[in-house]
Amino acid sequence: MTETVPVPRRAVGGLLGMLTAPFAALYLVLAGALLGPLLPWAGTGAWARTAWQGGVVRLAGVERARRVAWFGDRFPEHYRADGRKVLRYLARRTGVGLVAALVLGLIGFGAVLVVLLAAGVLRGTLSVADLLGQVLLGGVLLFLAVQGLASLAELDARLARECFGPSEAELLRRRIVELADSRAAVLHAVDAERRRIERDLHDGVQQRLVALRLLLGRARRGGDPQRTDELLRQAHREAAEVLTELREVAWRVYPSALDTLGLDEALTGLAERCPIPLRVRHRVSGTLPGPVLTAAYFVVSECVTNAAKHSAAGAIEVAVQRDGERLTVRVEDDGRGGADPGGGGLSGLRGRVAALDGTLNVHSPAGGPTVVTAELPCG
Repeated sequence: MTETVPVPRRAVGGLLGMLTAPFAALYLVLAGALLGPLLPWAGTGAWARTAWQGGVVRLAGVERARRVAWFGDRFPEHYRADGRKVLRYLARRTGVGLVAALVLGLIGFGAVLVVLLAAGVLRGTLSVADLLGQVLLGGVLLFLAVQGLASLAELDARLARECFGPSEAELLRRRIVELADSRAAVLHAVDAERRRIERDLHDGVQQRLVALRLLLGRARRGGDPQRTDELLRQAHREAAEVLTELREVAWRVYPSALDTLGLDEALTGLAERCPIPLRVRHRVSGTLPGPVLTAAYFVVSECVTNAAKHSAAGAIEVAVQRDGERLTVRVEDDGRGGADPGGGGLSGLRGRVAALDGTLNVHSPAGGPTVVTAELPCG
């Protein structure tokens, strides 16, 4: 990753790279000449290799510090290239620096020629045809030199990225692994959601429907009008409870308000049904993609459900905020903490969020509070 830095600062960094290149070249030549003959011998090979590699690593560290200080490059701290890769980088980077210094020297030589050309024009010793020819040739050479410097600067940056950070091939492999893991996590989360819905229907709605059927059967077979009227009143209450529970199951599957009224109203409905006081702060402008809306809602829903069941919390606070092309969802409860990030519910949420290239962080120390933060790209 590279931050935006002013052109003068980058130019100074490039000049420093031209100055460090001769020292690196001198080290490679002298160290190779002095230590190279010692490498094949068993008694001195290990020492010579360590000494050689130590100098190479230090010089490469200087180049890395130069890239960070003057070009704003940010390399992963945990990433360490092997010795052969560092040596290859230093050799190639040294060549790039020497060639860049040569090109800059040619530009300086061209500037001297421009001064001489101007002096000739002032003295009248240069014809118009010669002047136009020199200007045309100088302009072409200056253009090629500037393009060469720009290409060398880009090559210098690419070499640093390949050495001090994962290469494009490594990034691609990591991305493939991440996509495979997120796909497996999504499948697992969907399967777990299906099992939970089946459990809700079997243990809740289905049992109440059986009880309703029994009440209606007893009322149908009863001969006492007063007893039949009482059974029908019980059946009516049971039917109302079945309808309420069925609506709850449907809401947990997917709230229709999410499509018709938006995330704010869906979270408001969630707060109304939450047994714990739930405060929602919704600061989102513009339209969010459907998958992002769904993921954000289920992050809040799962966290609220976990807090209500396991945390003994007295209050929950939800904050949803959009910053540019990123939606941040933060859920905090004042419960006893100790939530397991690898638990079934949170791992399913992590898979759902990862499928959208988002991140989910869980901070739940013993004693609380528990804070779950999801960041979802919405561009």
